[in-house]
Amino acid sequence: MTDVGEGLDSGAPSYRSPQAESLLRQAIEIVEQARPMPLSASSMINKEELLAVLTAATQGLPEELRSARWLLKERDDFLTRVQAEGDELIARARTRAEQMMQRTELVKAAEERARKVVSEAEERAKNLRLDTEDWCDQKLGGMEVVLERTMRTVVSGRARLQGAAEEADEASEPAPLLPEDPVFDQDI
Repeated sequence: MTDVGEGLDSGAPSYRSPQAESLLRQAIEIVEQARPMPLSASSMINKEELLAVLTAATQGLPEELRSARWLLKERDDFLTRVQAEGDELIARARTRAEQMMQRTELVKAAEERARKVVSEAEERAKNLRLDTEDWCDQKLGGMEVVLERTMRTVVSGRARLQGAAEEADEASEPAPLLPEDPVFDQDI
């Protein structure tokens, strides 16, 4: 049978299957198979044979107890190591979950801030557009007044010009051009 402890700690005792138990069973068989004494409840046992088996069992017990203690220690060390690894894994998972929650909260806060900034920008753009429209309307109204005055001035000026020209036409008729007039020299 191979040792269970092979390949583990080199300073640890290797595990061997318990022999004390088999030796004690052998002693029980010796007692059970002993010949009964006539007219008595006692049995005849080979003292030397039974003592050899019991001595071998008691000599093997300390080694087997050490092996059992070593196995228990190895099991406890393994359980401690596995528990520590499990605790570390849980701690990392919790840390990761917290980071993800913080990121989620940061994303939510950033989205809320972005919505607020966009809303403020849209409100400001709307106000600027309204202010610009008001300013343009005021300027166009001022230009309209100036243009109306200019139109009245132009109409009035044209009317005067036309009125003065009609009076001049009526008051003086143009003199007929005579052939002696130097304007028509070229015809001669």
